[in-house]
Amino acid sequence: MTELHPRQRGARFLLTCVGIGLLAGVLSGLFGVGGGTVIVPFLVLFLTFNQRLAAGTSLAAIVPTAAVGVVSYALHDSVAWIPALLLAAGAVVGAQIGTWMLPRVPLTVLRWAFVGFLVAVIVSLFLVIPSRDAELALTWLSGIGLVALGVGTGILSGLIGVGGGIVVVPALMVLFGTSDLVAKGTSLLMMIPTALSGTIGNLRRGNVDLVAAAVVGVAACTTTALGAWVATLVDPFVANLLFAAYLVVIAVQLALRALHSRRA
Repeated sequence: MTELHPRQRGARFLLTCVGIGLLAGVLSGLFGVGGGTVIVPFLVLFLTFNQRLAAGTSLAAIVPTAAVGVVSYALHDSVAWIPALLLAAGAVVGAQIGTWMLPRVPLTVLRWAFVGFLVAVIVSLFLVIPSRDAELALTWLSGIGLVALGVGTGILSGLIGVGGGIVVVPALMVLFGTSDLVAKGTSLLMMIPTALSGTIGNLRRGNVDLVAAAVVGVAACTTTALGAWVATLVDPFVANLLFAAYLVVIAVQLALRALHSRRA
């Protein structure tokens, strides 16, 4: 695909970025994810960004979006600060491992493996309904588990380019017994240092469109708080159903990419 030249960035370009940001912000606040599963394909589809530039631009836009989301969840006391930092530390290391593994592992195999993982997560969301009163108890064992989860999330992020929220949120609920709100708020906080680290690397490689990232990020910030507010009103079981539907969309996207790559 042909990358947009700066002179082509007129009203259509800006309005498209705003629309992408508004939708990504709602999903980010509602599900505790970065919104990259919306930003990346929409930048490719509607603005003809190549995959690498879209991923880098999305990661940069996630930084302010996640920050607003964290504030929104913190107002409801739904952020586990220290666990989020442990997750982020592991994710930063894992992302480097994933980036190193990327040219060594067949991408199609990775995508199908992740689709299988998402199917397992979707099933678990119907089996485990989190309590809104459940907290994330921090012990030596859970601390080690959080770092390991962060490393695994970072590896997947480096290999496939998925955001950490679609892994961290269900893992915190299913494996650590955390409430859905705390899982989402903690996931958003974890994303900030992770996305900053990745954005710095992408800037050095020229994989970020700063204009698009700024417009998408600012637009997303205006709706992230709305999504977080809706999350506090939704029953935990209904929230699980909505999140499961969101994961189904992502799994279908990855499956279609895997099938397309096999035919190519």
